[in-house]
Amino acid sequence: MPLFHAAWLYYLSNPALVINGLALFYAVAGSWLVFAGQWRSGRGTAQLTAGVSTGLDDDSAALNNRVSRMFGRIGLGCLALAMLLSLLSTLA
Repeated sequence: MPLFHAAWLYYLSNPALVINGLALFYAVAGSWLVFAGQWRSGRGTAQLTAGVSTGLDDDSAALNNRVSRMFGRIGLGCLALAMLLSLLSTLA
């Protein structure tokens, strides 16, 4: 039996489990993005407080903050999607 055919039959017999697996994937990816965004912004703040010269001008620092906020927003979106998928799996 081909692999994709077996996977499709498994999906048809256990849709809630497959949807929960997808929700788990989005939750892990989202939590990693939130963590990475916090780590990026915390690293920049720690360097500024310690007085370490980062060699970045104001534009680069602003870009770094924008990227950190983008990480957080996409991460929270992934976490919200994971919650939605998890709730939908209870209906399946």
